[in-house]
Amino acid sequence: MPELPDIALYLEHLTVRVLHQPLVKVVIRSPFVLRSVDPPISEAEGKQVVGLRRMGKRIVFEMEGGLFLVVHLMIAGRFRWKPPGTKPPGKLGLAALEFPTGVLLLTEAGTKRRASIHLVAGRESLKQFDRGGLEVLESDAESFSARLTSENHTLKRALTDPRLFSGIGNAYSDEILHRARLSPMTLARRLKEEEITRLHAATRQILEGWIIRLRNETGEKFPEKVTAFREGMAVHGRYKQPCPDCGTPVQRIRYANNETNYCARCQTGGRLLADRAMSRLLKEDWPRSIDEVE
Repeated sequence: MPELPDIALYLEHLTVRVLHQPLVKVVIRSPFVLRSVDPPISEAEGKQVVGLRRMGKRIVFEMEGGLFLVVHLMIAGRFRWKPPGTKPPGKLGLAALEFPTGVLLLTEAGTKRRASIHLVAGRESLKQFDRGGLEVLESDAESFSARLTSENHTLKRALTDPRLFSGIGNAYSDEILHRARLSPMTLARRLKEEEITRLHAATRQILEGWIIRLRNETGEKFPEKVTAFREGMAVHGRYKQPCPDCGTPVQRIRYANNETNYCARCQTGGRLLADRAMSRLLKEDWPRSIDEVE
């Protein structure tokens, strides 16, 4: 799922291409992508884009007349910028927003259709999409600490909870916790003040650093390689590969459709965290430390 750095890059490139441009036509190719009926999507046609913003992991197009087009890419949704006249691709194409400058395609890989488009009227109607998460890049250490400890979740869950923090998902939470040298399973209220300060700094460093890195890699081209698995990440998606800091094989915990990647030496004092499936299967044979694996 595109997270804060990816959404920030999308917004930068969309601003150059569609801000102050009229939305000439909206083409909906999948009946599942449009989740609102009032006002009808045709009301957005002919209206100029007067603003762009991020709400969590959503991208909001502010249109003339107090209309707001809200797009959530979910896990497999992506934007593609194509020349004027381009039609949505057959299997992947969900919708097309046609501008004088080009066509913004919304595509989604896989068979599940989770990406969504809403058209709403008035700023009050935007509140339904606001999960209330703290904008970490605009926060100080004190507000970060208050939000982190407002609920006693594990650090992994806290960072990825959109009600607590805005725009952070599975990938960058792994990178943040590795940078902070903290276990993903540590409970938030058990952290010392110094550890919270370190986590706040790591969160800002990872998010700001990846925005800059993605910006430099993309240049003036529209972002095409938006993925949760990037070359240069320390632990996310790097199971069994060496940690860039200590060389220890990266470990993982798998659950539902997600997984957590971490370095046992850098983050958990050498202790292996229990994988719900494998640790139950192996029971007494489940290794307790990274030394038993190496």
